[in-house]
Amino acid sequence: MRDYSRFEVWAPNARMVTLALEKRANGERRHIPMEPRENGWWHTPAIAAEPGDRYGFLLDGSASPIPDPRSLSQPEGVHGLSEVVDPRAFAFEAQWRGMDVRGKAIYELHVGTFAPNRDTGAAGTFDSAITRLDHLAELGIDAVEVMPVAAFPGERGWGYDGVGLYATHVAYGGPEAFARFVDAAHKRGLAVILDVVYNHLGPDGNYLGQFGPYFTDTHATPWGPAINLDSEGSKEVRAFIIDNARQWLLDFRVDGLRLDAVHALRDDSPTHILAELSTAVESMSEEAGRPLTLIAESDLNDPAMVTPVIEGGFGMQAQWADDIHHHLHSWASGERDGYYVDFGGASGVKKTLERIFEHDGSYSTFREKAWGAKIDPASAHYNAHSFVAFIQNHDQVGNRAAGDRLTETIGFGTHAAIASLYLLGATTPMLFMGEEWGASTPFAFFSDHGEEIGPRVSAGRKAEFARMGWGDAVPDPQARATFESSFLDWDEAKRGTHAALLDFYRSLLVIRRQRGEIHRGDFDSIKVEVLTEGGILMHRGRLSILASRGDAPVTWEASSPLWLRASFGAGTLKKSTLSLTGAGAIVCERSDG
Repeated sequence: MRDYSRFEVWAPNARMVTLALEKRANGERRHIPMEPRENGWWHTPAIAAEPGDRYGFLLDGSASPIPDPRSLSQPEGVHGLSEVVDPRAFAFEAQWRGMDVRGKAIYELHVGTFAPNRDTGAAGTFDSAITRLDHLAELGIDAVEVMPVAAFPGERGWGYDGVGLYATHVAYGGPEAFARFVDAAHKRGLAVILDVVYNHLGPDGNYLGQFGPYFTDTHATPWGPAINLDSEGSKEVRAFIIDNARQWLLDFRVDGLRLDAVHALRDDSPTHILAELSTAVESMSEEAGRPLTLIAESDLNDPAMVTPVIEGGFGMQAQWADDIHHHLHSWASGERDGYYVDFGGASGVKKTLERIFEHDGSYSTFREKAWGAKIDPASAHYNAHSFVAFIQNHDQVGNRAAGDRLTETIGFGTHAAIASLYLLGATTPMLFMGEEWGASTPFAFFSDHGEEIGPRVSAGRKAEFARMGWGDAVPDPQARATFESSFLDWDEAKRGTHAALLDFYRSLLVIRRQRGEIHRGDFDSIKVEVLTEGGILMHRGRLSILASRGDAPVTWEASSPLWLRASFGAGTLKKSTLSLTGAGAIVCERSDG
């Protein structure tokens, strides 16, 4: 817990550090010389500071103070002074014992577009998001995954260009509002997972390099300088990451962290940062008395990610399963461009629903090399719940040229078909906001950089998709209209086919919660049959799910009578025969067990 009776900062690059402290009561600013300590740390002697006071650091006699790398609040943005915040003042009321989110239904949301005021154009905040939590609880969601909230430049953005990793984005409401959101979720039985970015920082408002060797030239990332995890000074940089995780998990009582693009965490240390982090989080879990979860986004297709550290793995509790998405998306849409080139066949859908990875040591055409490793279905260290499956997420929608959603391409029936397969599968399912009613609003890429960086972002985005032949379809990420177009339209969830799809999602999630066979995460708890290239049958215990993308009528004759449990589309059930004459899904229960 932060102690503001003493200010401290790691600044090994500096010869002199001065604290600029501005009192909230009278606006008076004092400059207080800081004293050097060991290992590049500087501190002040005992000094009175109160919540609301503003401060920053002057390095080597510089004229303007820069923010604290560990600032909890940046009320004037990422370039302004930091604000004193005492996490001990957060008012948590929920009697929350935690949740192991593996096997539970997760819901990914972006705060700014999740619950906005479409009439006024006001962006969403933590407090407005609270007003929609009852919808998630009633839908059957177990955990909310929030896209990054660490301070980033401007008012609007995805959050992956954050620069104040300890601060909570002011346009969302700041740290106190985030604490209210977490507490409100817990009161409704919802766990909270926070998306964090440790593989890079954005360029706008990034002052860390002025303090010390936070970055290295030894490695590179697609987004800029690599975080220094294995060169001189890396011990403190690694502690910076571990302490940040501790803040979110213990001070804000978050239940888990989703770690962005961990394959970009280049670390040649004897102990990889992920292994160190997972070991530290185990201790935090014991301290907090509740389960804490680390979920990795990794494109390595390697089960070592969810293998314990003691067994030579990285110790994550779960990882995203992109190959399941790629197969379901391509099977439903027919898209085979880019990284979809090896995906879309019904046999591949079967393989990934049962064994997670398409590329499990096999050749990847997109990468032009062998890729991945096989799942061990008999593993004592992980099961299917250790892999997060989805048909939409912020990347797979927002990184399309126009941010268009899958439903727009495939229609509601085919959407329902692939939803039934992943929501009732053996993995941990994750919905993307608005998916449950087939939202027509896009989720575009948007940003709010200043005059220097903003035009480059706009031009770069257009050039990227122009190479693919989509340059004219790319909305300007810097335009506020692009951001506002991504606001969810909650009213459409009450209308027509949108409402029907929402009812179907509710039915699937009720089945997921109530049926024991769906709770199982062992790999032998699922069996998938390819009836036709456009018709797939999945079995989970006594439940059978028939899904069709609508190529032609699909029929399945069971060996015993069937009972209907949920359906969407033109389907019929007659005693032991299931039929779909078009795109859709039918969930039934067999009498033969």
